[in-house]
Amino acid sequence: MPTLVNYSGDDDFYNGGSFYTYSTDLGRLCSISSQVDVYCPPRKRTRISAPFHFGEAEVEQNKQPSIDVLPDECLVEIFKRISGGKERSPCACVSKHWLMLLTSIRKGEYESSKVVKENIGWNSGDVEMILSEEDDGYLTRCLEGKKATDIRLAAVAVGTSGHGGLGKLSIRGSSSSRGVTNFGLSAVARGCPSLKVLSLWNVPRVADEGLCEIAKECHLLEKLDLCQCPHLSNKGVIAIAANCPNLTALSIQSCPKIGNEGLQAIGKLCPKLQSISIKDCPLVGDHGVSSLFSSASSVLSKVKLQGLSITDFSLAVIGHYGKSVTNLMLSGLQNVSEKGFWVMGNAQGLQKLVSFTIASCWGVTDVSLEAIGKGCANLKQMCLRRCCFVSGDGLVAFAKSAGSLECLQLEECNRVTQSGVIGVLSNCGLKSLTLVKCMGIRDISLEASLSSSCNSLKSLSIRNCPGFGTASLAMVGRLCPQLQHVDLSGLCGITDAGLLPLLENCEAGLVKVNLSGCLNLTDEVVLQLTKLHGATLELLNLNGCRRITDASLAAVAENCVFLSDLDVSSCAITDVGIAALSHAEQLNLQVLSFSGCSGVSNKSMTFLKKLGKTLVGLNLQHCNSISTQTIELLVESLWRCDILF
Repeated sequence: MPTLVNYSGDDDFYNGGSFYTYSTDLGRLCSISSQVDVYCPPRKRTRISAPFHFGEAEVEQNKQPSIDVLPDECLVEIFKRISGGKERSPCACVSKHWLMLLTSIRKGEYESSKVVKENIGWNSGDVEMILSEEDDGYLTRCLEGKKATDIRLAAVAVGTSGHGGLGKLSIRGSSSSRGVTNFGLSAVARGCPSLKVLSLWNVPRVADEGLCEIAKECHLLEKLDLCQCPHLSNKGVIAIAANCPNLTALSIQSCPKIGNEGLQAIGKLCPKLQSISIKDCPLVGDHGVSSLFSSASSVLSKVKLQGLSITDFSLAVIGHYGKSVTNLMLSGLQNVSEKGFWVMGNAQGLQKLVSFTIASCWGVTDVSLEAIGKGCANLKQMCLRRCCFVSGDGLVAFAKSAGSLECLQLEECNRVTQSGVIGVLSNCGLKSLTLVKCMGIRDISLEASLSSSCNSLKSLSIRNCPGFGTASLAMVGRLCPQLQHVDLSGLCGITDAGLLPLLENCEAGLVKVNLSGCLNLTDEVVLQLTKLHGATLELLNLNGCRRITDASLAAVAENCVFLSDLDVSSCAITDVGIAALSHAEQLNLQVLSFSGCSGVSNKSMTFLKKLGKTLVGLNLQHCNSISTQTIELLVESLWRCDILF
């Protein structure tokens, strides 16, 4: 021991020396660099016989990957130097922490993006190739309900960058506890500058901060749809207007904090705006709407204004400055009077208007409607819904003044009478007429008023108008000999006697016929229909015609050549009728419905298999006489056909 204590040998430093002889001992110092200087007496053998052990905690700590102990700043710098989006995606899969770090990096901060910018002048061809690989915005993503979270948005932002770039993003519905917030929207903004279409529906946790980040980074944005976003205000809309000059379409619905200031910025700073839709925004008034037309009227072509507190002033501005408007919809404008619609028509500014829809507006009267007809020279489609002050006389005056009118649709206009409908058909070159729930029509014979015919009418749809009966239908049949599409669904009052004259007078040949809900029609109508128009008929709907039997199916099988869609749901059909259909050699049905036909049983399986060679859709719902086993066999045999049961 004194020798060891008083040892006076050469105490030299040995560079790269080791304490251990065995490899297991060397492994305990794997993290110590081989270049560390260690003081070690070389000529003296150690007298320690027991092996030396490090603490277990220290060993475990040394076994951890060293990159985990790096600060976030270092990791971010490393991620910035990863060449492309395809290489960054695996890094995002390592952990949520790495994913969050990747989403904090803007697209332009990556070294590969900087190299592209530096080489623009040197080789423009290569630059275009690199940009088209990642920034064209080919991809579309839609997150709904519980799937709409910040984590998923972050993953979308990182994952799409290397596969064409995100071009369209829709977020529909979001959880109030863990749904999309400003963080998720900011991640998309930083990672997806190629974004062109953004739709936010029912995202209560997104506020102006997220939308401002989109505006700051996504300068290519063209379409923005905001619905039920209670925390978005004018600030976010102004940011979009200031930073997204390519905006062509804007839709705002049920956003209570967005008002005139935001729309004024849009009208002033978005010269390419072509479509605007505003619904149920209480802060939007005349100043906001008028600024849209006075500033962007040169290209604004599609306009929808619903449930707003605007007045006659806004309609006057639209009438004067809407020179490029082709599609206009006004709904629920309770503060607009007859004067507003009259001025809009007489302003003569809506010369390019092609389609006009007015719903639930008390200011639409016979006088204002005639003014609209005179002021819109190229109006082709007109739809009036719940306009309670429009009468039959006003409708006839409008039809005479609107010389280019081709399509007229009336829904719940209860002051319109039978004489008004006949007058419109006699004085206008309509191609399509639709009447829905017009309760003012009464079934009266007006033989003396049938002075001229309407040879231009090709499509007639009269749905759920209980007063439209046999006499009215007979008059329409004589007036319109060139009908091809007829929809009389829900007319319980019509009978064979009223429909047969219409079928006999249709010279062009009927193509589509919908008689669903016509309870009093019998097989006689179907026999005459198939006999007269079997060579042209493509669609026949007899749903709910309970007096239709197998005789009608036999007539269809014998006379119809091009029929592809047949619906005999809730009719008195049995296996005999299906057998007749299956034996028709020329029939090429694609869609067939027997829903609610209790007379169809398991015996029809062979016939259905034969028909199924051409079918793509078969409805057997509520056919209680068909067993589950038979249905399973049909599903197995007709694997190309979509079977409802």
